[in-house]
Amino acid sequence: MTRKERFQFVIDYFQEHAPDAETELIYDSSYELLVAVILSAQCTDKRVNITTPAIFERYPDIKRLAGATFDDLFPFIKSISYPNNKTKHLIGMAKMVMEKFDGEIPLTVDELVQLPGVGRKTANVITSVIDEQPNMAVDTHVFRVSARIGLAVNAKTPLATEKQLISFIPQKLVHKAHHWLILHGRYVCVARNPKCDRCGLKPVCMYYNKNIKQKGSI
Repeated sequence: MTRKERFQFVIDYFQEHAPDAETELIYDSSYELLVAVILSAQCTDKRVNITTPAIFERYPDIKRLAGATFDDLFPFIKSISYPNNKTKHLIGMAKMVMEKFDGEIPLTVDELVQLPGVGRKTANVITSVIDEQPNMAVDTHVFRVSARIGLAVNAKTPLATEKQLISFIPQKLVHKAHHWLILHGRYVCVARNPKCDRCGLKPVCMYYNKNIKQKGSI
């Protein structure tokens, strides 16, 4: 099987079984999504969704957040991983948006990565979710799933994985494929003891065919 054929199988599978895949973060605006994604680094979406309502009630827009002090914001974030850094990042991000981008959340990767707390992965999430730009955010789930299935070959970094995925996935599907791979990694192709018995990608999965099928486990 060629890699192109493997990609096509995966795309066809998810288009049939997860046509409406989307982020599990709860948000109502680009501002709220940006805050949520910054908070989600090395933290579960579930925990972020529990935390953000109180933040958005106290700081309903970027201007209010830009005026927050560390001591005021920290209590809302202390249950999140790395609360000190994320508190500083959120305030710094909001101030820069107000000062450099006239209070509007930028929607290009190059502009977003200038903001405190925003790396390439976060910028790709924002632009793909809000604007459906063909940008692929590679988190630990996407990195793992892509390698196991055989979509990314010998990719040592998230950027290398991103480039390989982008080169095979049609542009119009990239923003959705991001969610396909994340959710598959979160609920099926988990880090330990992947649930191969319930995975519809077994026929083309390199990990399954090399490590599971040959051993007769499933």
